[in-house]
Amino acid sequence: MTAIEPRSAADRGTSRTPTGGLTPTRSRRDVVADYVSLTKPRIIELLLVTTFPVMFLAEQGVPGLWLIVATLVGGSLSAGSANTLNCYLDRDIDAKMHRTEGRPLATGVIAPRNALIFGVVLGIISVLWLGLLVNWLSAALSLAANVLYVGFYTLLLKRRTSQNIVWGGVAGCMPVLIGWSAVTNSLSWEALVLFLVVFFWTPPHYWPLSMRFRDDYAAAGVPMLPVIAKDVAVARQVVLYSWATVLTSIALVPVGDMGWIYLLTAVASGTIFLLEAHKLLLRARSDAPSSSLRPMRLFHYSISYLTLLFIGVAIDPLLHFAL
Repeated sequence: MTAIEPRSAADRGTSRTPTGGLTPTRSRRDVVADYVSLTKPRIIELLLVTTFPVMFLAEQGVPGLWLIVATLVGGSLSAGSANTLNCYLDRDIDAKMHRTEGRPLATGVIAPRNALIFGVVLGIISVLWLGLLVNWLSAALSLAANVLYVGFYTLLLKRRTSQNIVWGGVAGCMPVLIGWSAVTNSLSWEALVLFLVVFFWTPPHYWPLSMRFRDDYAAAGVPMLPVIAKDVAVARQVVLYSWATVLTSIALVPVGDMGWIYLLTAVASGTIFLLEAHKLLLRARSDAPSSSLRPMRLFHYSISYLTLLFIGVAIDPLLHFAL
């Protein structure tokens, strides 16, 4: 009887992780899905929500289909690059947080070097794509957004200050400028107002999420405001930034000569946004336990609010009813 040779990890349908453990061999589809997840598609969707409608306002009508496609593809590549590089730099803290422990770099199914190369290549392609197919101003703005998110937010601010998401959120405002510049090859006061809307919106969008996952951020040593401040103090800041968001959105009416459709959309969606922010503050003031604050109500509605507001931005120039 001949001896039976032990099968290798690959023969058994497994492969070794960077730490030496064994994991099931992944199909090509699984590998593609892992790389796509590095780009954080849900965040990209939210960024496109602020890019696409602004193009209609800048055009005062419907932009060319190819311009829309080229801009959205280039913006997606740029955001995917920034998100991938963020995952690469944050892989140590992602492994410590329950919310992010399943990310490919945290689990080891993608090697850090491969993720770094992937992120850099996406960034280079995005700049060339936008520069050659849209215009070089949009390409420069997309590069600036990438640098701000990776260098300014992830490397400089995130682990050092509770104001990380405030100033680091500037990167998330750039798609507004990219959408405008794609159509006009310039910037304007209308674009600046919408930039500020997203800037003020970011804290009341992200801090409720941070309240929900406070323990995660604390375990990872990330000083998000809810980690170092009491719930009441955080909720007050949320209310202040929510008011700044809504008031700035209404300022677009005189600046951008917006009509009834946008005004009613901004007022109606903004009123609900403010109500949710004030409800969070009331629950915090009642000394309710953190588990009863329900901050995710505001987090989820903040996404709906921004979507509705920018839908109003897109529709108003198409069906303009002057005030």
